[in-house]
Amino acid sequence: MNLFINKKGGGSMRPIKRSRWRLAAGICYYRIKRYREWLFGRKKYARLRKPERLPCLHKHHQTPLLRQLQNVEMWMQHNKVTNLRIASERLDGIVVRPGETFSYWKLIGKPTRRKGYLEGMLLSHGQVLAGVGGGLCQLSNLIYWMTLFTPLTVTERHRHSYDVFPDTSRTQPFGSGATCFCNYLDLQIANQTNQAFQLRLSLADGCLVGEWLGEYPPTRRYEVYEKKHAITPGLWGGYERRNLLYRRVYDLEGELIGDEFIAENRAYMMYEPLLPGREPAG
Repeated sequence: MNLFINKKGGGSMRPIKRSRWRLAAGICYYRIKRYREWLFGRKKYARLRKPERLPCLHKHHQTPLLRQLQNVEMWMQHNKVTNLRIASERLDGIVVRPGETFSYWKLIGKPTRRKGYLEGMLLSHGQVLAGVGGGLCQLSNLIYWMTLFTPLTVTERHRHSYDVFPDTSRTQPFGSGATCFCNYLDLQIANQTNQAFQLRLSLADGCLVGEWLGEYPPTRRYEVYEKKHAITPGLWGGYERRNLLYRRVYDLEGELIGDEFIAENRAYMMYEPLLPGREPAG
């Protein structure tokens, strides 16, 4: 099985091999480490759930539940819908008060058959596999993207190491999602503001729908964009894709008041970069 590391000096990524036993031991270690952090760490995690909606909309976004993807059987996607419904119900209505941190996996818990989760699409080292709870990355992607348009602070996010599918119908910059893997690849969002925020999630009209609501109206407007998008040949073969994500911050009159770095993304491409239907990047 393959993982990727960066060469010294920030050069090209290259694949390294890890045995199944070593990978399993690593997963066990990091899962125990996460449980210790949840139990004994100093963070105060959000737990309060309210059915009543907070009054002010800060961000709304939705993504289609079913997509035709190359080499992905549709039964995996239909099962994914079930998984998203179960996980969304665990998160819907969660209130993140000032000083609290939202933890994706602490709230969802381990996805198991006993809880009703089905086998859905998982991406493992660039391969499409079937696994219980598969498809939940769509939910973490949605929450991460919405959060970039609020004053909330993303304190933990993990990028996708592989770019698996071409850009057909892509409406967001490359690398604008957040991968998840129970429980140690977490998505954590801190509320460092003076108001509470509430996450609302639902499945409606063939879409996964999300909202961040607040106690007070927005005072800023955000624009997320990319810099230095490039596709380059890897020294080991294949192609590597990279970019930098930034966001512009405006006041309500439209005046630019900030231009903030968000994240660097680097991923190994699992398809030819000049497939029909997408423009070359550089």
